[in-house]
Amino acid sequence: MRSPENEAVPYVGHVEKIEADDRNNVNVTVRWYYRPEETRAGRQQFHGTKELMLSDHYDVQSADTVEGKCRVHSFAAYTELPCVGPEDYYCRFEYKAALGTCLPDRVVACPIIQMTS
Repeated sequence: MRSPENEAVPYVGHVEKIEADDRNNVNVTVRWYYRPEETRAGRQQFHGTKELMLSDHYDVQSADTVEGKCRVHSFAAYTELPCVGPEDYYCRFEYKAALGTCLPDRVVACPIIQMTS
């Protein structure tokens, strides 16, 4: 969905339901993804540029606001993609919007080992 504040960065949501109202206007119920910088904690060093967080924030929007389709993969599936396209994102956290917290609340980090010759 197109963001009115920043046309370069679209909103991303999971369409949960599509239905028409009494006037035949088609609406979608959306569960929103947040970008790390949109959360209370903000973007951290370990967040990837294509990382999203599935939130507990739901909304109903006109189907006319839908710009297109993208794919949100698990982190494991994303790392296995042979070619990452502009429509590919990944998610490894859930964001509790009202509380401003992420689950899980920690990240497994792998140390970088530099080999010397």
